[in-house]
Amino acid sequence: MSEQRALTVVADLMCLAARTAPKTRGVDVIAIKVLDGAEKKAVADEMERIARETEQPFFLRDAENLRAAPVAVLVAAISRRAGLKTCGFCGFENCAANERAGAACAFNYVDLGIAASSAAAAAALHHADSRIMYTIGRAASNLNLFDQPVLAAVGIPLSATGKSPFFDRAMPDLKKR
Repeated sequence: MSEQRALTVVADLMCLAARTAPKTRGVDVIAIKVLDGAEKKAVADEMERIARETEQPFFLRDAENLRAAPVAVLVAAISRRAGLKTCGFCGFENCAANERAGAACAFNYVDLGIAASSAAAAAALHHADSRIMYTIGRAASNLNLFDQPVLAAVGIPLSATGKSPFFDRAMPDLKKR
């Protein structure tokens, strides 16, 4: 089906947009992965497990959305400090104090947001239905799907149907499943 092929192309363009998005100090801390097939199923299964274990039905709702999507894009941030002597954006005086406390650099989260937004904009530019979902990123992180440990991740499922499955979503009842 041509829509399926188009979604694969859009996913690739989203990866390009995330990779070339502006980064703090020009340092790339972004990891990107296209999710489909068995890996996509494994992530949806992990989301269902999280839903039941934590009694958070939105993980199940989002797992159903992921199953309905032929492809998704994962965007993650790798933990790397900016090396600044003066900043404080993370709540610490500088990067050395942040490191001593075992904290994360706030700019990594900013870079993740910019990269994910750039990817979502690419999807919108090509008229693919999408939604940024933290739940997909959480499950993908649990499964260690990235080549290296990541600080945080999001997933962006894609769809090409008459109505976006990612809006007007009902919350499932965990007890009925």
